[in-house]
Amino acid sequence: MNTFSRTVWQRWLLLLTALVAVLATGWIHAQQAAAPAAPPGESGVLFTNVRVFTGAPTLSAPSNVLVVGNVIRTISTGAIPTEGLGRVTRIDGGGRTLMPGLIDAHWHTMFVRPTPAEMITGDFGYFTLMAGAEATATLMRGFTTVRDMGGPSFGLKQAIDAGLLPGPRIYPSGAMITTTGGHGDFRSLTELPRTGSGQSHIEQVGAAMIADNPDEVRLRAREQLAQGASQIKLMAGGGVASPHSPIDVSTFTEPELRAAVEAAENYGTYVAVHAYTSVAAQRAIAAGVKVIEHAHLIDEPTAQLMAQKGIWLSTQPFLDDEDIPRMPPGSPQYARLRQVLEGTDRIYTFAKKYKIKTVFGTDILFDAQLATRQGAQLPKLAKWFSNVEILNQATANTGEMLALSGPRNPYPGKLGVVQNGALADLLLVDGDPLKDINLVADPERNFLVIMKDGKVYKNKLAP
Repeated sequence: MNTFSRTVWQRWLLLLTALVAVLATGWIHAQQAAAPAAPPGESGVLFTNVRVFTGAPTLSAPSNVLVVGNVIRTISTGAIPTEGLGRVTRIDGGGRTLMPGLIDAHWHTMFVRPTPAEMITGDFGYFTLMAGAEATATLMRGFTTVRDMGGPSFGLKQAIDAGLLPGPRIYPSGAMITTTGGHGDFRSLTELPRTGSGQSHIEQVGAAMIADNPDEVRLRAREQLAQGASQIKLMAGGGVASPHSPIDVSTFTEPELRAAVEAAENYGTYVAVHAYTSVAAQRAIAAGVKVIEHAHLIDEPTAQLMAQKGIWLSTQPFLDDEDIPRMPPGSPQYARLRQVLEGTDRIYTFAKKYKIKTVFGTDILFDAQLATRQGAQLPKLAKWFSNVEILNQATANTGEMLALSGPRNPYPGKLGVVQNGALADLLLVDGDPLKDINLVADPERNFLVIMKDGKVYKNKLAP
């Protein structure tokens, strides 16, 4: 190579090196780069001196976070200019943790407070008002989003979205679809056999729908989608509280499950199924279901299948502790509960071993007192997972799973993360939950600021 060629090559090498450095610097500082200017006069909230939970095992360096409207506009370790904005509320984080709002992937918005008798026979208006009060309490526990896994939550969601009362974002399934005698069929024996085309009370209020062939399943799924369901919920097997179906029962056939999957896919969304056993889970997976709820009694090959197929696991840390549901000892329901409690360690061990995509949920039913301990269920996962894994199960992981609803997503945008452009659902935590996960168990004391959709609902630091 002559001197001229060598000189040209060296210059190109220097330019290439400089270009790589610029690109790397741009990637590192992507979250610090200011987004396009906000419309003149738009209000904002500026968090200063916070350490951000980014989904990594350690918090960020001290940073500032600007929320404009309902999205995170800028994240920077330097000062963030607010010229051109209208009113800006400044919150000095004092070095505390700023993290995404919590997400409960298996919640029953309408069924947390009423008793089973009230749900089956009570006044619908009364238990809707109870659900509204519980929705506000849910938000004030730091759960800014819930995926409602069965119940008539459409009206409550509409009221929250319209600002009529505070509450979390709701991803509604509508009525849970089950079979005659399946989990969720809470009809009394005096209502069987069904005669004519009349519907039971639970069907009339939209709590559950009974379907016993593919055409009926397709019809019921389409009805929920027409009302605004973001996903469809089917009961693929028996359950603990079932009055008629033992927990080992597999209810829907594969063609019936596939009918729901086809209806959901035609709407661009997905089906999740209640399934405790391997048979119920495998049949659902074969039909195209994307999310398995519970799965406490599955075997290892089924867990491997879920991992291989990329199936989401939405499960709960049911333990034999102070939060155990109250069941009469000696009853069929109590015996089923014992089976589930014994399966909790197995399902989480499988989830960890095979890296199954896992999200956190509570599935609290008919127990207003237990609902106050919603966040206290998270630290129980420490038996199997690190603190960062636990937090991700209740934030980023669930945000990713919720995106499966595609065009039926009622809240387009990124949830469960603190990133530029993400929806502004944020918690300011008095401490570092990566070091002490128990902080999330006491939201009244430790969640100093609660923000949903860019609006501050709680601020203990306000003068």
